[in-house]
Amino acid sequence: MLTPLVGKQDAYPTCRQAGCLPHLSKRTHDLAHWNPSGKLAVVTGASSGIGRCLAKRLTAAGCRVIAVARRADRLQSLSEEIHREGDDDLLLPIRGDVTDSATHDQIESLIRSRDGSLDLLVNNAGIGAIGSFEDATESRLRKIMEVNFFAPAQLTRRLLPYLKSSDDAVICNLGSVLGHRAVPDKSEYCASKFAMHGWSDALRAELAGTSVRVTLVSPSTTESEFFDVLVDSDANATSKSFGSWPADRVAAATLTAIGKRRSEVILSLGGKLLVYADRLCPPLMNWALRK
Repeated sequence: MLTPLVGKQDAYPTCRQAGCLPHLSKRTHDLAHWNPSGKLAVVTGASSGIGRCLAKRLTAAGCRVIAVARRADRLQSLSEEIHREGDDDLLLPIRGDVTDSATHDQIESLIRSRDGSLDLLVNNAGIGAIGSFEDATESRLRKIMEVNFFAPAQLTRRLLPYLKSSDDAVICNLGSVLGHRAVPDKSEYCASKFAMHGWSDALRAELAGTSVRVTLVSPSTTESEFFDVLVDSDANATSKSFGSWPADRVAAATLTAIGKRRSEVILSLGGKLLVYADRLCPPLMNWALRK
């Protein structure tokens, strides 16, 4: 049975309010069991949204973060923000595309230049699209699957030896409630998140008995730039939302899930209702979600 993670809205201050939690010192933080201090993490999609707030929270807790993103200017601004907090030596930026094997080479090389051990891998980078499957191009499906599933799967394969060399490592995959219940006009995105869900479950079982744990985080709609860069979609396209959280609140819940060694968490009340209603009465959800 999934363990829901519910927190009060005011328990997760926004990045603007708290500077992504400057009060989280290297000695006191919200990770009760998995302690990030002195550890090494890789976070993909770190230039904005959930990934950016994760990088800030981790460095604030004393974790060295290899931050991977395509946009050099955003990585630079992230470095400057962390520098202002006094943790500039903890961020190790890599500009690159997660679908590019050369980027994977850079990540692996940087891990090797340390002690060859990796404690946390957060597969966060992702893209989406809105529009009917019938009207979409083949390239849209391939691009979304490449970024959202094939790239993180291949990166994880590359980094597993380094994760296994850690005494307590975590692979955290950012999925979606749409990886539990698909909705119209997001067929490619739903497919990629269903793949992430199934792969995470299989990987968790395969790694049982090792030092590596797998956590799947399934948010609903996240307030970020995600919808500003939709693939081959109408600029005015909209879709149903099942509960919206700020990116930093998702990041906080993600770190709590990692710290508490959760296998999976579903975020937002709307997200939980969507998933559990579908499990209890699929025909009702089929009717409710039809166009």
